[in-house]
This record gives sequence, C-alpha cells and structure tokens, in this order.
Amino acid sequence: MTGAAHDPRTLVLVLVAVLVGSVLQRLSGTGMGLVLAPILTLVLGAASGVLVANATTTVSGFLMMLALWRAVDWAKARVICACAVPGAIAGGWVVRTAPAAWLLVVVGGVVLLAIGVTVVAGALGRMPELRGRWVTPVAGLVGGLFNTTAGVAAPVMVVHSHLTRWDHRSFAATMQPVFMTMGAVSVTVKLAMGATGVALPPWWVVPAVVATVVVGIAAGGRLARRVPASTARGVAITLAGLGGLGALVRGLIALLSP
Repeated sequence: MTGAAHDPRTLVLVLVAVLVGSVLQRLSGTGMGLVLAPILTLVLGAASGVLVANATTTVSGFLMMLALWRAVDWAKARVICACAVPGAIAGGWVVRTAPAAWLLVVVGGVVLLAIGVTVVAGALGRMPELRGRWVTPVAGLVGGLFNTTAGVAAPVMVVHSHLTRWDHRSFAATMQPVFMTMGAVSVTVKLAMGATGVALPPWWVVPAVVATVVVGIAAGGRLARRVPASTARGVAITLAGLGGLGALVRGLIALLSP
C-alpha cells in the first residue's frame, strides 16, 4: 500500500468499506466489488484500491461458497473461471502501463458503465435469450478483464445470467467461487506483473480484513430477514455510483491539470 494507506484513519475507512460491502454481498449475492472498488480507489488510489478490493472479494467469495456449496453449478463455474484468466492478464497489463490518472478514469468509467448496464437490464425485465456456447466463455473473459482493471465483474455476470436464463438460486451460489477465483487470479497476475506499484501493508491488515468480512456476512445474514435483496442492491448501486463518479472526476481533473 502507499504511505497514506498506513495511516490509521485510512485503514479505518478501508475496514468500514469492507464491512458495508460484505453486508450487501450477503444480502443480495453481489455488491462487494461494486461498492469496494470505487470507494477504495478514492481512499487508496486506483491500483491499490482495486488490488485490495480483489483480495477482499477472494475472502468473501470463499466464505459464502462454503455456505452455498450444494447449489453451485461447478461446470459453468469452471468455464467462467478458466476464461477469466486471459482477461485478467490483459487487465494486469492495463494496470501496469496506464498512468494513475488514467486508471482513475478507467475505474470510474467502468463502474458507471456497469451500473448503467445493470439498471437497463433490470428495467427491460426480460432480455433476449442467447443459447450459443460462446456466451459463457465471453462473459468469463470480459469479467476477468473488468475485475482486474476496475474490481467490477458482477454486472457482467448479471447480464450473462439474464441472457442465458440462469436460475437465480444457482447463479447466486455459483458466483461465489467465481468471484473468489477472479479475485485470486487478479491479485496473482498483478503481483506477478509488478502492476501494483505498492508496498505490503502491515501484517495485521489481512486478518483484520478477514475478520471484518466474517462480521459483515454474519450481520448481513441477520439483516436478510428484514431487508429485501432489492433494497440492498439499490444501496449498493447508489454507493458504487457515487464512488465511481468521484473516481472519474478525480481522474479527469488530474488529466486536465497543467
């Protein structure tokens, strides 16, 4: 992490963002990366923020996968995860070569685009059905690219589920090992390519993040009885939109400044 990330106030903000993302992830099945990536980008910078978001979705995906194991469609999960690898490699190259200001623009732009696609898909209700064998591999490729560059793969997967008429229960369960794998691959690729440009955080940050995810998922489980999934998705989209807009504006200001 950058020097600023070692500041206690910054670390508290990171853990609060992780807690909120974990709760929303438990309530709606998605939301961790969508909320975390733009917020952490504003707090830590584009490369560091997305890296931490990737690592956190790895943990949350693993924990939720254990609870939803029986409902996972492992055949689809393997295809999506395998095709996400080349997308992650391409995303790692973008993160490594793009200037910090451009990365902010990329993260903000991708998040806002993803939100727009998600909202449109929800408004349409029933999207055209696609049956080709290429649909799932393409979704995995694009998801891997978006996840590595901007920490956002969920909207791509949601659109894929609508296009293929994927049962929601199976989809929500299958996304957990998918998000876990995408997060792990993204972190590995960026570390291997030297695309993070940051120092390691204090040793206690990792267990603190894991503990926060556990607390958030547990809290989300309790809130699930009172808070509809649609409300959780609305909150996630609002927070993500504000964070994405902030990242985009900050990046554009940096690019336009003399």
